[in-house]
This record gives sequence, C-alpha cells and structure tokens, in this order.
Amino acid sequence: MNEFHPTRLRARAQQARWILVLAFLVLAGAFFRTQILQFDRYRLKAESNRLRPVPLPPARGTVYDREGRVIAETVPGFAVALLASSADSLRQVLTRFQRLVPLDPAQVDGVLGRYVQARYQPAVVLGNATREQVARLEEHRSLLPGLVIQGEPRRQYPRGTAVAHLMGYIGEVNQGDLEEDRYPGARLGSLVGRSGLEKQYDDTLRGVPGVRYIEVDARGRLVRDQGAAPSLASVAGADLHTTIDLDLQLYVDSIWPRQFSGAMIAMTPTGAIRALYSTPAYDPNAFIGGISPAEWHRLETDPALPLLNRALQVKYPPGSPFKLAIAAMALRRGLVDLHTHMPQPCAGAMAYGNRIFKCWNKGGHGSLDLLEAVAQSCDVYFYQLGLRIQLANLLADGVSMGFQSRTNIDLVNEVSPIWPGSTDYYDRRYGPRGWTNAAALNLAIGQGENTQTLLTMVRFYAALAGNGSAPAPYLVRPDSTPGFNLNLTREQLDALRTALVAVVERGTAVRSRLAEFTVAGKTGTAQNPQGNDHGWFIGFAPADRPEIIVGAIFEFGGHGSQVAPYVVQVIRRALLGPGAPSDDPRRTRLLLPGDAPREPVADTAATDSSTAPLPGGAVQ
Repeated sequence: MNEFHPTRLRARAQQARWILVLAFLVLAGAFFRTQILQFDRYRLKAESNRLRPVPLPPARGTVYDREGRVIAETVPGFAVALLASSADSLRQVLTRFQRLVPLDPAQVDGVLGRYVQARYQPAVVLGNATREQVARLEEHRSLLPGLVIQGEPRRQYPRGTAVAHLMGYIGEVNQGDLEEDRYPGARLGSLVGRSGLEKQYDDTLRGVPGVRYIEVDARGRLVRDQGAAPSLASVAGADLHTTIDLDLQLYVDSIWPRQFSGAMIAMTPTGAIRALYSTPAYDPNAFIGGISPAEWHRLETDPALPLLNRALQVKYPPGSPFKLAIAAMALRRGLVDLHTHMPQPCAGAMAYGNRIFKCWNKGGHGSLDLLEAVAQSCDVYFYQLGLRIQLANLLADGVSMGFQSRTNIDLVNEVSPIWPGSTDYYDRRYGPRGWTNAAALNLAIGQGENTQTLLTMVRFYAALAGNGSAPAPYLVRPDSTPGFNLNLTREQLDALRTALVAVVERGTAVRSRLAEFTVAGKTGTAQNPQGNDHGWFIGFAPADRPEIIVGAIFEFGGHGSQVAPYVVQVIRRALLGPGAPSDDPRRTRLLLPGDAPREPVADTAATDSSTAPLPGGAVQ
C-alpha cells in the first residue's frame, strides 16, 4: 500500500518531468548544434549525396609548325556517359543503349570497368560521339535513365598519318599510370599523351580539368544533368610552337615510295628538326575518344609495325655512310689526308688471315686516294683504313663521336645505338682469343657490331656540315647535354665535304645532281641477313654553306643510289620552297641488277670461328 502513497507518486512524477525536460534539452541542443552550429557541414554532406561531380576535360593546347600552321588542334565534340546505381542496372541500360548505338562486347566491358573504378561518376560509353548518335540518344532519352551527354573538346590531327610519329596520340589515363605517377596532376578520366610530342610535352599541352554537377535522388538515379549547381570551368593547355616545317613534312609524305618502310629526317646545322617522318604509320585520329579494341589489335599485330617510329626507335647497320666516320677518325689521328693511297689497290677483294673480304665492285677500283675512295665507296680502301686506325682506337673514337649514345631529342622512346665501348666487349662475348682484328674490317664499312638509328647518323652528318660540333636535335627545346666534337680542323672538314660532293657529282649518287646548287652526301647499302639490303642516303646543301641536312633509310630498299633522288628532292624543296618546280623522284627508274652506278654491299658473310659475326638487320 505504501507504493501508492500520494507523496511517493508526486515525487516520481517530479522525477519523470525532470527526465523529460533533460531529454528535451539534450535533443534541443543536438538540433541546435546540427542546424545552427554545424549547418554548413551537414549541408555539404547533403549536397554531396544529391550532387555528383562530372569532370570537364580541358582543351589541349594547339601545336604549330615554325610558320604558325596547325599540326594538332582541339575542336568541339560530344561525350556520352551513363549514371547507374548498380552494375546490374547499368547492364540493363546498356542493353537498351545498344539498340540505338551498336557497341561491341569489348566496349561494353570497358564501360563496366569504368563504372567499377568510379561508381559515383557517370561511366563513359562514347568518348567521341557523332552528332547523329547524340540526336538518336536524345530522342530516346526516356528509355535510358542516367543518360549524360555533354560537349567536350576533342583532339584533331588534320594531317593524319603524315604527322603520326611526330605528334603521337592521346588516351585516357589508367589506374597503373596514377599509381606510378607517370602523369603528375592527372586524375581518373584525364586524357594524356601516349607517344610523340603529345607525351613529351603532355604537362604543357594538357591543361587543368574543370567540374560540373548533376543531381541525383536518394537511390542515385539521375534527376537532372544541367544547372544542378555552379560549375568550375576548365583551363586550356598551353600552345606549343615547334621547329617543324609542315609543308616539308607533307612533301616527304607525298613523294615517299609506298613499297618501302623507312624514315626520313630533315635538320638544320643547329639541330632544329624541319621534318621527321616514319612509315608505315597509323591515323592518330583513330585514338580520339578511345581506340576500338579491334583497331588496336590490328595495329599491334601488323607485321609492318606501324606504331614504331623508325626515325629513332629502330637501329640499322649504317653501311657506307659510316665510312665518313672512319675517314674522320683517320684524319684527326693524322693517319691520312685527302690524297693518301692505301698500300693495296682495290682488285675487288682483300685477303686478311684466312678470309677474303670483298668489295662491292668485283672488278675493283684500282689505286684510289681518300677522296675517290669516298666517292666510289671502295670497301677495300676502308678495310685497310680500319686496320691502320686499329680496333681499340676505332672503338674509342666511335664512343667519342656519339655512336654509343642517344641524341636526347625532345621526343619519347629514343633507343640507344649499338657500338662496342672497347675490346672488352669482344672478350666478354667471344672470349679473349675468340676474335681477331677482322672485327675492325667489318666496322670500317658500317657493318659488324654496329647498328645506328637514322637520327644518330643525321646528327653525325650535321657535325660534318657544320663546324665539327654535333648539334642537339630538337623539335621545341634543345637538350642542354653537351654534344661531341669531331676535333677536325677546318681544312679536314672541307676535305670530307669535298669527298661527299664527289659522291653526288661523279660517284654513286651521280644521277641525283641538281642544277641549282651543289649537294654533298653519301649513299649506303647495308647488309641485312633477314632479307633485301637496306638503302641509305644522307646529304646536305649547299655544300659550301650547308643550311639543311636530310637523311633517309629505306628498309629492304636495295641500293643507296635509289634513295638519293628522294633525299635530294627534299633538300631542294627545303631550300627553294614550295613555289619552285621540282622533279618527282618517283619518276626515276629504280636501278636494276647490272645498272651503273650501283653500290651493292660488300660480301662479308664468310666468317671463321675467330671472327665476330655480323649482327642481324634492323633491330628494334
């Protein structure tokens, strides 16, 4: 009975009231804290749940040639994406999407992969949609919940394959790129340079992305994709001005004989690249918005290797153009002058040890001085010159002339040439008694353990054309690394140029003479055990005051005398401009066996167990 005493009841009621008051005060304080003190914080969280950011890609900078002509630019385009609350719902929408715009299975897998990487952002379906596709999708928007269409800048290469290896291409950054920090400042979805100038100067061209917001409901479904919140504009990338002469680049492309793979480079004596061409090529426009898996597979499996930049990513036996390096070594060591004859006249071959080293001219050249040996490309003369220099000195001089190092051109993926640093190379490879000085004979004619890129050979000839110092080849900014110097006197440089003039005036490139000015150059036919010989020609003009150096390699292209007309016409175009009439080198009849002049490669295939064998042909 005491439990229900009125006094106890009143006390308990009083306690209950205080508990309720305290609870109310706690709740009121919490509401005050949430709605007043932390209003901005919770509003931001609510907005984050309601608004989804959509990156706004920046316009990449325009790339110009030396005259301000456009090589690569940015144009308006469209991107199509889908926002979904789950992978299953995305698959359902993609099924309906494919009825309007066909997608192959690999594209569908790519969309699902992008969704997994960033679930709260729209997954890109079409990176480079056409106006017709956009119109068709807009017409059926009600069937495609989560459809997001926005205008985006698109890269464009107006000259297509003609500038492919020069410009490269762009692609979407992937998770591996971000983890390795290959592209500082990039984020998921950023478009970055994958090769060529696009990659080399990506940090300049890329720009800064912006952001816009789309509105979703509590289940993550799209409510509206325009005007949900103020957007942040992207910042376009900086423009790039190159040393390229676009007219000359296109001229090279227009005259190139399509039956040959190869490359051509035109450069000034200061190192400014006027043209850099490689073929076969690809269309960089195919990569815009993401290349299709089928097209990428075709490019990767093509035996012609169209993705390979043959100007600086392939190493070839340099053949006879390397004889000028041997001549320079002998001149600077004081072993010969322009009028020096070798003890053994050329009778078509030379015996050394138990081997016979042949000259390309089976009938022989007779007794020649250095000038005529260069003009006629006499192998027997240079065999003896290599022995006179001696192998150890020859190797050391080759290193000092840059034949073992890259040029450091401002273009990605340049490979290093192959050149032994010393006789230790042969000791390691063949054993201390496993080789003889016959290695010097092969090296002396541009064969043996010697493969060079076209760029390293053009740089060497630029040193010959200038004051003996090798320029730093560049497309935008030269590398600051000091180059080599041939350490030749003015008289010695003039002597070598005189010999190179003789090649064109009365030697192996006589059919490429020009009336307007004198061209100096050297043909070459490099042995290739994997097929037909490679053809070389490197030349410069005017011979007395060079303004342009042009070199070319024709893979499996036969004799260098077949390459010379193309190089000489490019030299002519570079010096006289597009207004001057020119001969189409394709009208020149290709030399056939038995024609003269011709320069087959020396037959050095016969080897014994003590002689270093020749390497293969072109080496990637």
